[in-house]
Amino acid sequence: MQRTRTLLVARHGQTDWNRLGRFQGQTDVPLNAEGRAQAAALADRLVGRPLGAVASSDLARARETAEILAHRLGVPFAHVDPDLRERRYGVFEGRTRRECETLHAEAWAAWRERRIDPPDGEEQPSFVARLGRAFTRVGREVAVDHDTVLVVSHGGAIRTFVESLLGQGVPPLANAAVFEIRFDGERFLDARLV
Repeated sequence: MQRTRTLLVARHGQTDWNRLGRFQGQTDVPLNAEGRAQAAALADRLVGRPLGAVASSDLARARETAEILAHRLGVPFAHVDPDLRERRYGVFEGRTRRECETLHAEAWAAWRERRIDPPDGEEQPSFVARLGRAFTRVGREVAVDHDTVLVVSHGGAIRTFVESLLGQGVPPLANAAVFEIRFDGERFLDARLV
């Protein structure tokens, strides 16, 4: 029987676009000073956890958060995976909710009311499948030598993945929020906010 591994899945620190309420999606927006402070505070919260490695999305805001965490916790930054990226939001990307409502009223209403994918956005089934592959890869390849791996990703990506595991909605995540997800080498067992 394979041993259970734990993925601590953290949302990156704040960016200026987070502060302004803009959809970031796959636009490569860097952390701001508050985001760097949030990453440092998260590292302080995780001191004493038996972490073996850190992994992250390849987008700058996640990667820099992961670098800060790895450095402060003294663990290797072992894995960068583009499949851990946020969803591509198409015409909504770079816009606030109000701008989406004004500039793309029909698409915004379809998104809000029926969860229809935005034009030029990543389709939900593809997004869910991509995240499943990415988190499974981390669980099998990075966590194989460690009981616990810290993974830095994005709010929408984490919520979507956890919702697919739990079969229920997950509220929006604050920057630097963390889910603990257990993986037995074949399947994800559970997820809880820590």
